[in-house]
Amino acid sequence: MKKFILMTLLLVFGLTFATAQNQAEIKFDKVSYDFGTFSENNPVHKTTFTFTNVGKAPLVINQVVASCGCTIPRYDKRPIAPGQKGSIDVTYNGTGKFPGHFKKSITVRTNGKNEMTRLYIEGVMESK
Repeated sequence: MKKFILMTLLLVFGLTFATAQNQAEIKFDKVSYDFGTFSENNPVHKTTFTFTNVGKAPLVINQVVASCGCTIPRYDKRPIAPGQKGSIDVTYNGTGKFPGHFKKSITVRTNGKNEMTRLYIEGVMESK
């Protein structure tokens, strides 16, 4: 009985290790973007965060959530094959917001080795 339990544990450990070796892994070109200073008259700004699947399995983005309603992320929901690139487009809309410095986060959740990554945008919106 002890041999059976030991063999089962070794099998489970081996399968877990083998599965971990064939995971997706997301690598971003940049994790923050500074819009600089802009006028309240032109409150909408966009940027794109580009990433590569550097893992050995297809990468699936499960969720992309911004820290506030003024920041809107858009991304392709298709799996990204190993070695392929993808992108997340982020739009900041400062309409109706107080002028001054802002810093917003975008949380990216994937099936990859690092399940969560935070991206950041910031800038300074000056009054009219």
